[in-house]
Amino acid sequence: MGSDWKKDLAGFFEEYAIIETSKKETLDDFGQFCEFIAEPAFENLAAELKEFGIRSKSRRNRGKSITFLINFPGTRIDNFHYAICLPKNSIELRLTLRIRGRKNRKHVLEEKSLPFMDGVNPAGVLKLKKEDIISNVIKHYRNFVLESLTTSL
Repeated sequence: MGSDWKKDLAGFFEEYAIIETSKKETLDDFGQFCEFIAEPAFENLAAELKEFGIRSKSRRNRGKSITFLINFPGTRIDNFHYAICLPKNSIELRLTLRIRGRKNRKHVLEEKSLPFMDGVNPAGVLKLKKEDIISNVIKHYRNFVLESLTTSL
């Protein structure tokens, strides 16, 4: 039986340190993604939406998510939420997308979660351009609004 328990214990603590380092690096990478890609994308999109009389804003929950909120035209009532989320204890940038929206001003928010930008692997997230994010927001917003307009409540 003669297992070298000291070697096993040392191996465990090495693995533990690697995981903790990976989690910290992933959190740092997510912060860079938010600061240099997502936030500028959301700012550009907000400026353009303003031209259509639509208020919008972004909100960042440090280390967890960044959300872009779009209001119903001409109101302060939120219509659509596009949230890019970093799952808890992530060791790579395998992000999720949380879409929330209401079909009309009195309707409750409905939510669905899906992978963030299919086809973009964790290593590719920091290589995205702000235009990629803007296009993805518009795609999901367009789909949500058109579906809301064509389905019964």
